[in-house]
Amino acid sequence: MTIGLAASEKKQSIIHNTLRRVLRPLVRLMLSQGINYTMVLEDLKSVFVSVAEDEFKLDGKPQTNSRITLLTGVHRKDVQRIRNEKGELAETPHSIGAQVVGLWLGRDKYLDDFGKPKPLARLASKGGELSFESLVASISKDFRARPLLDEWLRLSFVNIDDKDYVHLNLKAFIPNQDLEEKLSFLAMNIHDHISATVNNLDSQKPAMMERCVYYEGLTQQNIDSLHELAKQNGMELINLINRRAADLKAAQGPGRRESDSKTGRMNFGVYFFHEPGSSNARKD
Repeated sequence: MTIGLAASEKKQSIIHNTLRRVLRPLVRLMLSQGINYTMVLEDLKSVFVSVAEDEFKLDGKPQTNSRITLLTGVHRKDVQRIRNEKGELAETPHSIGAQVVGLWLGRDKYLDDFGKPKPLARLASKGGELSFESLVASISKDFRARPLLDEWLRLSFVNIDDKDYVHLNLKAFIPNQDLEEKLSFLAMNIHDHISATVNNLDSQKPAMMERCVYYEGLTQQNIDSLHELAKQNGMELINLINRRAADLKAAQGPGRRESDSKTGRMNFGVYFFHEPGSSNARKD
């Protein structure tokens, strides 16, 4: 029993050290936005209760407040209150703009022979399906193309030529300029990346792709060169996956609904991080 407890304590110590490292950039974000420790305690309680309630149920038994308190350490009164609250962890929807760009870059009919986004007629009355108006309508019937076009013109994400065709400016376009939108993608990408790594710690589950290349002792010139290589090849791969996903989804036909229980979601991304070297820290 003593050996078992010692092994368990060692494992928990390793996890604590891992969490400290994982949380550092998130704490940096919080402090930069004026959010301190006491302000996130309620968020932590809600997440602990939500995960315990959804993912640590006993087969055939209802999840009680007492058991959630036992699992999480959150006081039973707080557990009851949190479980009674509605919409505690609402998902932030991704913007129409990001979806429009994803489709514009993802479907063959919107791309030229070199894989670049085609100029699109501004109005459906002129370009039919190959129009900016129809492209936006394919994402949402409730959202008009004109407000999005006006905003993109203001930000120089697009320009309109003398034939009334809309050109996507890939170099200028940043789909998540707005802080709320940036945070939406941060939440999705960090959640999914961590979920993949946690999944891979469980030997009972099929492993998900999660790989990295890391080097120490590189000059800044070497890092800059590798960054350029990663951006070029990473974007090519992302565009390839995006086009393939768009084709597969289109092939499903209009009968398949987003809410269909047999559907799922995927997320594939690339990243490149660098910082001044440290003799006792691995970079990944």
